[in-house]
Amino acid sequence: MTDAQILAFLVLGGMMLLFVWGRIRYDMVAILALLVALAVGIVSPDEAFEGFSDDIVIIVASALVISAAIERSGVIEAVLARVTGRAHSTGTQLIALVGSVTFLSALVKNIGALAMLMPAAFQMAKKSGSSPSCFLMPMAFGSLLGGLITLIGTSPNIIVSRVREQITGEPFGMFDYAPVGLGLAAAGLLFLRFGFRLLPASRRGAQTMGEALDIEDYATEAQVPADSSLEGKTLAEFRAMTDDEVEVTGFHRGEIRQTMPLPDVTISAGDVLILKGEPEALERAITAAGLELEGQHRKGAGAGSSGNVGVIEAVIERGSILAGGAAGRMALHERHGVNLIAVSRRGERITERLRDVTLCPGDVVVLQGPLDTLPERLRDLGCLPLAERTLRLGDPRRGLIPVGILGGAMALTAIGWVPVAVAFFAAAVLILLAGTLSAREAYRAIDWPILIMIGALIPVADAIRTTGASELIGGWLSTVSVSLPAWGAVALIMVAAMAVTPFLNNAATVLVMAPIAATFAGDLGYRPEAFLMATAVGAGCDFLTPIGHQCNTLVMGPGGYRFGDYARLGAPLSLIVVLVGVPLILAVWPLS
Repeated sequence: MTDAQILAFLVLGGMMLLFVWGRIRYDMVAILALLVALAVGIVSPDEAFEGFSDDIVIIVASALVISAAIERSGVIEAVLARVTGRAHSTGTQLIALVGSVTFLSALVKNIGALAMLMPAAFQMAKKSGSSPSCFLMPMAFGSLLGGLITLIGTSPNIIVSRVREQITGEPFGMFDYAPVGLGLAAAGLLFLRFGFRLLPASRRGAQTMGEALDIEDYATEAQVPADSSLEGKTLAEFRAMTDDEVEVTGFHRGEIRQTMPLPDVTISAGDVLILKGEPEALERAITAAGLELEGQHRKGAGAGSSGNVGVIEAVIERGSILAGGAAGRMALHERHGVNLIAVSRRGERITERLRDVTLCPGDVVVLQGPLDTLPERLRDLGCLPLAERTLRLGDPRRGLIPVGILGGAMALTAIGWVPVAVAFFAAAVLILLAGTLSAREAYRAIDWPILIMIGALIPVADAIRTTGASELIGGWLSTVSVSLPAWGAVALIMVAAMAVTPFLNNAATVLVMAPIAATFAGDLGYRPEAFLMATAVGAGCDFLTPIGHQCNTLVMGPGGYRFGDYARLGAPLSLIVVLVGVPLILAVWPLS
């Protein structure tokens, strides 16, 4: 063992200890590892920052921006509403949710797919009277399995593709992962359909922000345009469309005003409806019916104005200039540049149009305006902003545009006309130019610590390879597995990656393990593809802890899970992945 190899092992060992210790952020651990590697000479100054210009960084950042745009578009929720409309039992609801998040995770980053479908899980749990914990962990595991299907589903796939390109000159294609990934996704979905019963039924998540604030249902105003799907339907049919989550408390047609509208009233173009419900339910109803929310046509209120328009919840304080006045008489938009989107008042049924509602101290309002100046406007109006939570009511959308852009990018990469990094970078730029996402939202969507960690670890991982340390580890593994059959060697790599991932980030695991797996395959006289695939599958399937992958962490609080709950459902699923994954890999990727 040379001095350079000893130093490489020391850097690797120290980095892993810091990852396991967990007291220092993972991006800072990667930066420290890079600095130490520079100091001891196993990484040269010329190579130290090459990782930040690597295609991986561009692909991951662009995929996160695209995921955020698709989440905001509302298309996924609309499709899911149709899929889950007939699902009533917990089992069928779970199949619909886990199947949807698995499929979507193949197209966008799995953390983004899970985040955009979690509200649907809460909605379905509320309807069926079950706990969201029945759905959330299976959905997190489904998102991990879905990420195995395509190149862009998860970061390990992208990194493994890069390693293969370094070794053979040819990266993995967009759908090279699909045969193995689809088989594992199908097996996992079948297990989760019945295996969710392994989770304790008593788990309950923490209160949502809305519950903690104890906000009553909001009242908002929407007009029926000529092209609305509601035209010709009755109020009862509209309420059924919303699964009784939205109530029509007021009906206005010209000079006609009904404060207790009858269910058989037929809706016509131009009618104004006063709607009452939770913000998410109101937003779904308005989007599904194609209604025009009050104020969205005004200059500065729509997405086409500055691209930096948003909404905020606030409570009207005593002494506020809003108290005792109505939005219409005060000309809120003309004088203060904000639109009144919704009002919540405890113990009172609001039937008037928003412009006629006399506001009172203690009312909770949703105001829309430029995000840069909203806090200052709230101070001027005498309103106290509430704790931040995501509200889509009054947040402009761009429908199918981001889906079309993503489809175009995937098609271009699948047929080989454009490299993945170029296609997805261009897709992210087009999404910004189309106004689907503002620049502020795009920067917020990017997981900067992950990018820093990847960029810093690429030269460290290359140093492990260039010093010969990966060859040394591969030789040790070859000695250990000399009596193992070919499938045993592939299984060994997959299990090793699974074992390391809970303590490292999955991307860090692949950066370290992939070169070792390739060397291991070479020492045994095999082609590297099967071993690289096993590394990607093992690193992408952390089902045992809440800390190895962001998807698992994301559902821990809302689901009320404990650390040990993950192993109860995750251990048998991990075994299934090994038993199904190894034969699939060997069938698709021959060893010679």
